[in-house]
Amino acid sequence: MKIMKRLFRFAIILLFMTSFSQCSSSKHTKEKQALILQENVSFELGEVYCQRWSSGLKEGGSGIHVYISVVSNRNNVSFDSLYFRGLKGKIVTGKMGYFVDLKTKINQNKDIIMSGDSKHEYGNEFPEKKSNVPFILGANECVLRFTTGNTVHYYKISDVAERSPLNYPSAPPNKQ
Repeated sequence: MKIMKRLFRFAIILLFMTSFSQCSSSKHTKEKQALILQENVSFELGEVYCQRWSSGLKEGGSGIHVYISVVSNRNNVSFDSLYFRGLKGKIVTGKMGYFVDLKTKINQNKDIIMSGDSKHEYGNEFPEKKSNVPFILGANECVLRFTTGNTVHYYKISDVAERSPLNYPSAPPNKQ
């Protein structure tokens, strides 16, 4: 009788362990299936280039601008975001095409106010989460995330040209 109780307990524990491992493995396969890169797309891209920028002011910020020109967009896909050099940015429509502003951590202001009174800490920003870029990309490669209807797709762009950096100088001194 004791052996039967032990076998029954062991079977119940084994059943629970296998059911949890199945949930985890199905989650990982769904994530991998969702990140399949498209090879044939219904749009045609023109020039895609990036340009580093930095502020001339101390703690004024820096980053990378990525410019994407679209020659044709037959199915009117919606461009969502871009993964480039370990960063992720939202795509916005500009005058000459699409534009992404990726901010880097170089030359950023990191001042925070620490106080016993929470009202004094009101202006503090939350720390940024690390960008989890789910793709392994080279220095001149990026992945474009776009949607058709309710379906999300990914398209890899190779040979992103890099133009000379934009260095925004500080304001000239006042001549008195």
